[in-house]
Amino acid sequence: VSSFGACWFKLFPQHGPGRKHKRTIALEGWQEDIVRSEAMAFLRGLIESDGCRFDRLVGGKRYPAYEFTNRSTDILAMFCWTCDLLGLHYTRPSACDVSIARRADVARLDLEIGPKN
Repeated sequence: VSSFGACWFKLFPQHGPGRKHKRTIALEGWQEDIVRSEAMAFLRGLIESDGCRFDRLVGGKRYPAYEFTNRSTDILAMFCWTCDLLGLHYTRPSACDVSIARRADVARLDLEIGPKN
């Protein structure tokens, strides 16, 4: 499916020329309202596009975790904002990564998101 028209840039202002990590990516008010009402679906989409679920090996034991990686500070901020909306604890192990590793949070994401297909 394809569509052409200048109106798309008004509906989705985050799309535009250049690399996404070098330009501003921002949600419009109406988009923020949708994310607030469907936060888990938004988080699921972010994880499915730029995230993963894996097992960490700590002291010989395996612990599941989720990680999201992106070079855009704006997209990383949206991910963290959505985690805050959902009450999920996260850490920032590097400038491009967000990690969710608390057992309760991982279990919740496993129920809501599950493994990638």
